[in-house]
Amino acid sequence: MKKKVLATLLAAAMTAGALAGCGGGAAETPAQQPAAETPAAETPAAEETPVAEVASAPDDAISNLIAATTGPVDLTVWASEEDQDLTNKLLDQFKALYSDVTFNITLGAESESTAKDTVLTDVEAAADVYAFADDQINDLVQAGALQEVVANYTYDVAGENVAGAVEAAGVGGKLYAYPMTADNGYFMFYDSSVFSDSDVQSLEKMIEVADAAGKKIAMDISNGWYIYAFFQGAGLELTLNADGTNTCTWNAAGGTDVAQAIIDLTASNVLVDMGDEDMATQIAEGNVVACVNGTWRAETAAEAWGDNYAATKLPTFKAGGKDCQMSSYSGYKLIGVNPHSKNIGWAMLLAEYLTNEDSQKARFEARGLGPANSAAAASDAVQSNPAIAALAEQAAYATPQRVGGNFWSPAETLGQILASGNPDGTDLQELLDTTVEGITAPIE
Repeated sequence: MKKKVLATLLAAAMTAGALAGCGGGAAETPAQQPAAETPAAETPAAEETPVAEVASAPDDAISNLIAATTGPVDLTVWASEEDQDLTNKLLDQFKALYSDVTFNITLGAESESTAKDTVLTDVEAAADVYAFADDQINDLVQAGALQEVVANYTYDVAGENVAGAVEAAGVGGKLYAYPMTADNGYFMFYDSSVFSDSDVQSLEKMIEVADAAGKKIAMDISNGWYIYAFFQGAGLELTLNADGTNTCTWNAAGGTDVAQAIIDLTASNVLVDMGDEDMATQIAEGNVVACVNGTWRAETAAEAWGDNYAATKLPTFKAGGKDCQMSSYSGYKLIGVNPHSKNIGWAMLLAEYLTNEDSQKARFEARGLGPANSAAAASDAVQSNPAIAALAEQAAYATPQRVGGNFWSPAETLGQILASGNPDGTDLQELLDTTVEGITAPIE
């Protein structure tokens, strides 16, 4: 299908009245290189039903697509290394479901955390369908690397996923991706033999209890992803501008109260600044009995604390004499379709299949990843998982990660200074002004 023809058809589809749209980040995972792929035999490109026809006749969309497909359908899919086994099973099920069509589907390995960089190296040569972390969506859309979701084949993508995931999958009022998971955020893990349900409502109380027990509470304060929890929780904002720069109010009224609160909390030597790997070690050794982290540490905590393993939303902390609910970044993993795909309709249908309710349930069962699909997330199995339930509770105080690249280094430096007690005695307002200057600096 020629690109100019497709563009015209997509424009027509937008007026057909059967479109889905919405308005609009992340734990680090090891980077994966795309797996070596065996080229499929060269075959004529499959001809398929235009997206416009699919959108205007939803009841017959799939049958029309099948009827108009006259040759083998070649598709390349990228999924993370950890998701290869499940994705292979889902691809087999997809091919069996549409057994009248011959598919040549190649599966490659690419981490969701590095997908953007790989795709943008050569958009036209990238996979037809690929998974990525939601904080990459703006750059992918700007580069023309994501097909707008202009048609629903099997389910209402915008209507059947949780609101936060739909927001994260959109840019400028349009839906550009299919939500796959809703679990890339952070919350509080704790050992319930040390803390009561009421203790974990307040960070100051948790420090008091842990100190009496001779134990530690861990948080990666020297990481912008986590220090955000304090400033946003106190109502000081950080937003991404259209040009890739940031707007930040951390140095506004109340900012020094937050900075002083972090200094006071870490001065206890109970709340300690600690990275993810160190947390895993210290939890296993019994030194850390609570930590701010994400679902990827659930197994570590469960193994160490056994029946006492528990999780909940982040606690409050005091800043300027006021109780502030700690905020967080919410993170989602999404699946996108490459608009340069020669089989765009099939790529969209496959993306739907990989993210439908049953596939999200299968992903939870296989890997413990929290579903973005509302029905799947409400299932008893998901709700009985402490980490996923805590993440859902924290969602009310979370925002999607939308931040420019100039944020990370200044925020890390600020966290290091505050967590170490501001050893040089720098005036806190001056420190925050310098930090904000770096965060909001123009893109070079």
